Amino acid sequence: MSQQTIATAPPSEDKPTRAGNYFVSNYPPFSYWTPDEVSQVSQVLRKPPSGSAPLGLYIHIPFCRKRCHFCYFRVYTDKNARQIKTYLDACIAELQRYVATPFVGGRRPVFIYFGGGTPSYLSAKQLRELTDGMKSMMPWDDVEEVTFECEPGTLSERKLESIRAFGTTRLSLGVENFDDRVLQTNGRAHLSKEIMRAYEYARSLDFPQINIDLIAGMLNETPENWRQCVERTLELSPDSVTIYQMEIPFNTTIYRNMRESGTLVAPIADWDTKREWVDIAFSRLEEAGYTVTSGYTAVKNPEKTRFVYRARLWTGADLLSLGVSSFGHLAGHHYQNHTHFEEYLDAIADGRFPFTRALTTTPDERMIRELILQMKLGRVSRSYFDEKFGVDIMKRFSSQWSHLRADGLAEVDEHEVHLRRQGLLIVDSLLPDFFLPQHQAQRHA
Repeated sequence: MSQQTIATAPPSEDKPTRAGNYFVSNYPPFSYWTPDEVSQVSQVLRKPPSGSAPLGLYIHIPFCRKRCHFCYFRVYTDKNARQIKTYLDACIAELQRYVATPFVGGRRPVFIYFGGGTPSYLSAKQLRELTDGMKSMMPWDDVEEVTFECEPGTLSERKLESIRAFGTTRLSLGVENFDDRVLQTNGRAHLSKEIMRAYEYARSLDFPQINIDLIAGMLNETPENWRQCVERTLELSPDSVTIYQMEIPFNTTIYRNMRESGTLVAPIADWDTKREWVDIAFSRLEEAGYTVTSGYTAVKNPEKTRFVYRARLWTGADLLSLGVSSFGHLAGHHYQNHTHFEEYLDAIADGRFPFTRALTTTPDERMIRELILQMKLGRVSRSYFDEKFGVDIMKRFSSQWSHLRADGLAEVDEHEVHLRRQGLLIVDSLLPDFFLPQHQAQRHA
């Protein structure tokens, strides 16, 4: 599950790709989360939940065969089997600690997300032990969706059988590109032949949903290569496709090389080009019968294929997050776990929650959070915010809607806001205009 940050200058004002994060995944910005507010999360856990928000569970598996040159997540490529077992045991112990609290005890998750890193780096045996341990403490009877992220080169038929057996409903393949040269240049561990083999294995096991991830604007990606990737995706006919526009966060290998050479502009496609490529992909997918359901996704059958974690999180679900550096959200309180391996393990060994920073949000901030996240879907309902928050978003944000309409990016009527394609393609650059004044033009720390 992408947990990303925001740069000071939105890409609409900065056409070359410069270092920084533009993708908006949460609100208020991470730079406002502090160690001082960690105690507030602990207090929340001491009381039963006061509302009826559904519960989701995210677990971060930080192990990879290689670190991609564009990766900014907390990942490790040097851990042995003993260290991995220690980590997985710690995740189970963390979950056990949550289950023992009044806030979590007795609740059952409606969605579960295995993110990374590379969850599929784990062996079939490790996966069985991990998921058996999770289920023994928090039954999955009410789970509507289990998402499992994969690097194609880590998948064998036996491992896929295990992933299917413990209940995965959406297998997400981190393909990114189908060209071996592009994959190698960007530091990906897999090659095209491994993509095809993994996809064929997965199809034979009848996963309810297979998703393919692509990235527009990778190193050495060209217009012709991008079109070929789109056509290869259509040939495979996955249930859903996610497409992200390449950005260069500050803690990536690409940025380190830029800094050492004194280069301000990343050696990848500019923002206009990346948006054009995503538009090409969306148009071809629509021609093939897919429906675009957000600024990043297209699905073959909207009646059958859903993204439950997205739908729930973007409408206020609680998210219980396990593992090093992971982000959670409980009753309006954001939190992040320790960002270093040993610090996380030490906290669990000491019987502590591994929180490193947190933020208690106001009702207004929670309303804005749901608004900007739902804008990514391309449609925002006036009645939803009126009924849930008592806020008329048409009046509250009248100037923002007027600007979007004047720029031809949105259509606005008395019931909803609908982003046009050009608005959807740049949606992350539009969202900071809806932030509270004190949160605008802020980088995440």
